[in-house]
Amino acid sequence: MNPNMFIKLIIDLIMTESMLVAMAYHITGNMIHELVGVFLFVLFIVHNILNRRWYKTIFRGKYKVQQILSIAVNLLFLITIAVALISSVPISRDIFPFIRINNDMVMRQIHVLSAYWGFILMAVHIGISWGRIINAARKMTGIITTSRVRTIAFRLLAVLIVVYGVQISFERDMGSRLLIYNPFGYWGFDETAMRFVIDYLSIMGIYICGTHYTLKYIQKHEKAKS
Repeated sequence: MNPNMFIKLIIDLIMTESMLVAMAYHITGNMIHELVGVFLFVLFIVHNILNRRWYKTIFRGKYKVQQILSIAVNLLFLITIAVALISSVPISRDIFPFIRINNDMVMRQIHVLSAYWGFILMAVHIGISWGRIINAARKMTGIITTSRVRTIAFRLLAVLIVVYGVQISFERDMGSRLLIYNPFGYWGFDETAMRFVIDYLSIMGIYICGTHYTLKYIQKHEKAKS
């Protein structure tokens, strides 16, 4: 595998894990949340530096569905993460306590809102690149042959993840977290870290699978037309 691609995959994996840790504010506490936020900021910059060539491709070539979706999602993801990071500074209690503002509820709402939209867009972003991720994983593990049984098994697993993800989205009131009117929603203060990770990975699974298979269908439809 190309060393640069390997580094990008590792950084993306660390970013995803860090995002999950940052979302688990009620489990980790404020200090860890803020430290992870700073770490995410650094990774965010590194990620954009490593993928700087992508910005040059925005105005090149024909705009197919996947390219349009990729551009829109990536730019929105960039904006939401930037807003989440910027809004975190004035509400910081540990790392930047000297920058705090009075009556910071609006800023907190913006921070939570942008963070949750960033989480969703991150999952869609992964879904767009899922084919490349799978191919890279195959090369790393030495799996070069296709298997009908393995394909069916993974698709069944994907269905189970999506079904559970939809259920848990309602239980956790994810919809209200994406609305500025009630961004805080439900907090399970007594839940374990493992439960949190499983639930949020399942929620990510909805958007990863949905994006991946929608794009596959569109590509198949476009090939049939041509």
